[in-house]
Amino acid sequence: MSNAATALLITGGWVVSGDPVIGTAKDTDVLVRNGAIAEVGQKIVAPDAEVLDASGMLVLPGLVDAHKHTWQSAVRHRCTGMDLMTYFGEMFGRLGSRYRPDDVYVGNLLGALAALDAGTTTLMDWSHVQNSPEHGDAAIRGLREAGGRAVFGHGWPLVDLPGWIMGSDRDHTDDLRRIRNDLLFDDDALVTLALAGRGPELSTMDVTRNDLAMARDLGIRTSIHMGCGKDFGAMAAIAQMNDAGLLGPDLTFVHCSENSDDELRMMADHGVSAAVAPQHEQGFPGIGHTPIDRLRGLGVTTGLSSDTEAFGASDLFTQMKVALAATRSRVNTGESRFEDPPSAFSAGDAFHLATQGAADALGLGDRVGSLSPGKAADIVLVRATDLNLHPVTDPVAAVVNAAHAGNVDTVVVAGVVRKRGGVLVGVDLDRLRALAEESHRRVLAP
Repeated sequence: MSNAATALLITGGWVVSGDPVIGTAKDTDVLVRNGAIAEVGQKIVAPDAEVLDASGMLVLPGLVDAHKHTWQSAVRHRCTGMDLMTYFGEMFGRLGSRYRPDDVYVGNLLGALAALDAGTTTLMDWSHVQNSPEHGDAAIRGLREAGGRAVFGHGWPLVDLPGWIMGSDRDHTDDLRRIRNDLLFDDDALVTLALAGRGPELSTMDVTRNDLAMARDLGIRTSIHMGCGKDFGAMAAIAQMNDAGLLGPDLTFVHCSENSDDELRMMADHGVSAAVAPQHEQGFPGIGHTPIDRLRGLGVTTGLSSDTEAFGASDLFTQMKVALAATRSRVNTGESRFEDPPSAFSAGDAFHLATQGAADALGLGDRVGSLSPGKAADIVLVRATDLNLHPVTDPVAAVVNAAHAGNVDTVVVAGVVRKRGGVLVGVDLDRLRALAEESHRRVLAP
């Protein structure tokens, strides 16, 4: 299937639609036309369509990653033995200024292709390495070349870092306007634009106000890290923004581990969404416990994310597993007031956080997140015959509790097959590995 205008008929799969009307159904077909889902049902007739046999497979909506520092992908697992503040010093203080545009391109290409390989069809690329306009252009080039759906979050430079993140009085760079006007002006394209903002934890309230005004003038969303560790949580930045009248449904806050329940209620009241990364929140000393139970209990739209491969895994299967275990553990130890009994947070809830929940958190819920007619044809086929899954009793439980990236057989983005038979389509893996190795050595050189 070479382009989105070609019809594709996925036949005979066990469909896990994520759509409350369609539900989960065996021996079901999905018809794709013009890059969108046209029909979900049994025995669909479409003589003009390319047929993709999904017998023995689970057919899922493409997974959605609500926050990923994709530029760090070529220095994978560099920081797994560090605490949060040491990670900040390493990636931002020591290494960040070393990144050339080519390093950002390689990191984004590698990370976005790894995401596709693992069934993630949409990611929010949180790119706080905008050392020059060329760095932003390179990041976008990597995302576009990978062929997945992405939201490019334009952040700040890592040169003269204290001036940008320590109570900064510098407004966000105007290069955001250039990118909006010249590169990412089409909100229906595969790669779109957002502001990766600093907020009151890293800048003054005047700067926060000015940065949000620019994003809103450009018609884009804003994502901001909040409450990532006790020191940042003590700043009560969400409450500060609430008092300043700045909260709104075009905002996504990341982590929120150390924000108070009152602040999370403010988010819910104003339609602010959240992106969490359970593997990192649970395993990275200093962030704080993943707040999934509190966010859910207080009515905040929430999605999962993979955060940074400098610490953890690239895939959302890992995040779903950790989300389920971490949230239930709070109930089991009596630490949660929001989930009772422990099974109240189910495998289905974890799956929702990696699909429709994350799509909603990014403002893309009307476009992706479920296998619903009219939505983009972002579809993943998982081999249910693999020995770690077969025989399948409950397909959602199988995906959340046991599936991994190696089970992903086929990935479709906007009707285009990007992975087929377990192999990425049209990707020169030898070139990719060579580029990643070169960037890895250069960035980490003594």
